[in-house]
Amino acid sequence: MDGKSHYRRIVRYLAIAVVVAACFVHPALSAGEELHASVSNEASQGSIAGDVSQASVSGEVSKAVRPADFNTDIYYRNKLEFSQEVGVLPINIPFVFDLFVGDDYSQKPLHYTLVPVFPSLRWHMGDINGPSFLRGNTDLTASLSFTGVVRGPESRYEAFDLGVRRNFVYRNQRTAPYFEFRAGVGFIDAQQPHGVIYAQGQDLTFTLMLGSGARYNFNSKYSMALGITYMHVSNLYLSEPKYQDNGINVYGPMAGFNMRLGRPKRTYRQ
Repeated sequence: MDGKSHYRRIVRYLAIAVVVAACFVHPALSAGEELHASVSNEASQGSIAGDVSQASVSGEVSKAVRPADFNTDIYYRNKLEFSQEVGVLPINIPFVFDLFVGDDYSQKPLHYTLVPVFPSLRWHMGDINGPSFLRGNTDLTASLSFTGVVRGPESRYEAFDLGVRRNFVYRNQRTAPYFEFRAGVGFIDAQQPHGVIYAQGQDLTFTLMLGSGARYNFNSKYSMALGITYMHVSNLYLSEPKYQDNGINVYGPMAGFNMRLGRPKRTYRQ
């Protein structure tokens, strides 16, 4: 495949992901507007006794509007989100867990570029918890993935993936670092049985992914994430001894868009 065709396919997959994500975007209140509306509503419902001094009234109002951690309205138990992610993974490396399978970190001469597209559901399994820099929450991710092979003998890989992401959440910060792990099973149009050396040995394959990056919250409903993802695809030696299990090991940037499903969490004062 020539260079121009290679990059045309990358642009095509990116365009598809952008169109899908755009279908879910519509105007929303900013986090500051949501907080202001909540405070204004509480103030309108309050009453002040006539015999309280002006100084005392000022103190009570000041205490009422003292900002809490707005992230408690973003990361909370049973929150459900739709997530649309897309990546470009062109950098080929040896299998990162070769140490545990007895291999020597050698790299196959056949190189790949993968463009994974992940529409997912994220279920936040708990509220914010943990000490210091470990403070955050964990979400469970279920994805139906389509991966275009824009460099390599195969053309596509479709899979179902499950993953766990830890969000490291700091007080009143819109940006939250994360680390995630995913695993899945799917089908690729394997080409080694058709005579392509170092290609994949069978259609049934498995995925292992590691990723890290940062999530930025626009408000309690919308957010985006940007990070680096490593993706491994292989058949767990099931094709051997007839066909060698070469596997695919690539990494590169991954970008995502998240949208809360359902109503927002009811705001409360600590």
